[in-house]
Amino acid sequence: MPFDLSNTQLDRRYSLREQIYGIVRTLILTGAIKPGETIDEKDIAAQLSVSRTPVREAVKKLSDEHLVDVVAQSATRAARIDRHEIEESYLIRRALEVESASQAATRMTQQHADRLSDILHAHARAMERRLYVEAIKADDEFHSHIAMISNLPRLWKTIEISKAQIDRCRHMMLPLAGQAEATLEQHRQIIRALNSGDPERAGAAMRAHLDSAYRSAVAVLDAPLLADADA
Repeated sequence: MPFDLSNTQLDRRYSLREQIYGIVRTLILTGAIKPGETIDEKDIAAQLSVSRTPVREAVKKLSDEHLVDVVAQSATRAARIDRHEIEESYLIRRALEVESASQAATRMTQQHADRLSDILHAHARAMERRLYVEAIKADDEFHSHIAMISNLPRLWKTIEISKAQIDRCRHMMLPLAGQAEATLEQHRQIIRALNSGDPERAGAAMRAHLDSAYRSAVAVLDAPLLADADA
């Protein structure tokens, strides 16, 4: 396998399935496991010193999110990035997050605004140091905090699952010149819109941000095709 888990420590007090799911999911989203690469359940179990049962359960959960393809009596592989699933994920996320931002605007307090600003600064620092995984974690924290402000905590759980395919593109496009600056400025605009207390303005700022992110994701998907066409 192209990754080494031998130094990964699992906490036996908690669900092994959930921990393994999180580890393998992160490897897929960040591109450490590339689309189409084999995921060897036996090898993962051996590296983590666990039975195959929690690994199999974790892989099943990843399959439910369309992140892996499991073929009976054959290899398990990281799923290819599917453009239709990217579009579907974007539509789900936009519908839910626009509503989340609209409702959050009517609940904003100075404490909420300060927390969003702190997250934004952490995001900017991670980008300055080219810590892209940390930057995406900060980005997600920004959006999940807005869902918390809107008093819709389960909404973020739904978004987190549905946006998995988009996240794979995010990890590819984040190092591109100008991408981080655009995202940070859009987050500033969202904070200003939330602070205005205007639900329509907040929803519009979130919609503009997600539309921009979708266009960037599609551009990343199209880039290899363009390169092939130019060859």
